[in-house]
Amino acid sequence: MTREVRLGIVGYGAQGSVYAQMIADGQVPGMALGAIADRNPQRREAVAREHPDTPLHTSHEELIASRQVDAVITTLPHYDHPAVAMAALDAGLHVLVEKPAAVYTKQVRELIEAADAKPELTFAIMFNQRTNPLYRRIKEIVDAGEIGAIRRSTWTITTWWRPQGYYEQSAWRATWGGEGGGVLVNQSPHQLDLWQWICGVPKSVFAKAGFGFRRNIAVEDEVTAVADYGDGVTGVFITATHDLVGTDRLEILGDRGKIVVDGSKVATVTRLSQDEVDISASIGPEDVRKMFRGEMQLEQYQDTEEISFDSAWGSQHGEVLRNFAAHILDGEPLLAPGADGMHGVRLANAIHLSAWLGKEVPIDFDEDLYLAELNQRIRDEGEFPERS
Repeated sequence: MTREVRLGIVGYGAQGSVYAQMIADGQVPGMALGAIADRNPQRREAVAREHPDTPLHTSHEELIASRQVDAVITTLPHYDHPAVAMAALDAGLHVLVEKPAAVYTKQVRELIEAADAKPELTFAIMFNQRTNPLYRRIKEIVDAGEIGAIRRSTWTITTWWRPQGYYEQSAWRATWGGEGGGVLVNQSPHQLDLWQWICGVPKSVFAKAGFGFRRNIAVEDEVTAVADYGDGVTGVFITATHDLVGTDRLEILGDRGKIVVDGSKVATVTRLSQDEVDISASIGPEDVRKMFRGEMQLEQYQDTEEISFDSAWGSQHGEVLRNFAAHILDGEPLLAPGADGMHGVRLANAIHLSAWLGKEVPIDFDEDLYLAELNQRIRDEGEFPERS
């Protein structure tokens, strides 16, 4: 018999419905569609039409208790990921959480502790961009030291344009109590994860954010964050949802070269013949005069390579699903272990806290202070319960 992981999808919204169709169409080796749960009657009607042979439940509790699945994926609002994931783990089911793992670090910590208590179960997160061959190659280059030690990184990712009508689709959207944040929580988690995955975890951040800057919303739609890694190494992260033109550009400057990624499609890698400070030391006054006269070819110190890959739409999500099943069935190493979900949430929380307080904050910030500040904003909205 074919060995397959029966996946239960909790939440049949935009993402859950895509995963269900991918699995039903046989696009995910080693995985079968086990059951679907959604509290919304209209969405259950859609499931009945689109997947009439798939068991359907009105809640995650029903699905988990059904014994019809081996694993669960949480395609739900961000606040709900940990509770559903922990319930599934407690019932002996493997878990794949959507990004972000949660809204705040205390939630993620509780989830990680629950997963650690069940080492026999697989716990992963849908960081599908980690399967992107372009970013995997960039990480290989950086990890191998091909551009030397990183001195600065900058990511401008403003291709998230959203009109006002987008935020008015649901009462919970773009609220502190319903969604837990704006562009950092909803649009940019993949870039926050890739940034720290490739360039490392900073020691502190200082951020300026616009809350309802260009949209009639409570949460952030504009962010500029400066990260400090120590030893003079810095990084800048810029994101927004009001830039109609949009930019997606990542630059990583090292001692021995530079990587520039445009549109998450093409990377230009420039390797230097030696460390930049050694090149600087080798250039005397006469060479400087030649440089100013345009007579010196700095290209002699550089070797440039352009990297790009063909990557079909949806294939990256499918690869995380395939890898999740392969890990359960055969022990294939996970592309994105669930515990890695802490890093992006912690970075987003630190950026929020810095913007709220108007000062630099450590990456290992006071979690109780963050939660108090978040709950104050939830109280001000007056629409949602506070968090603990």
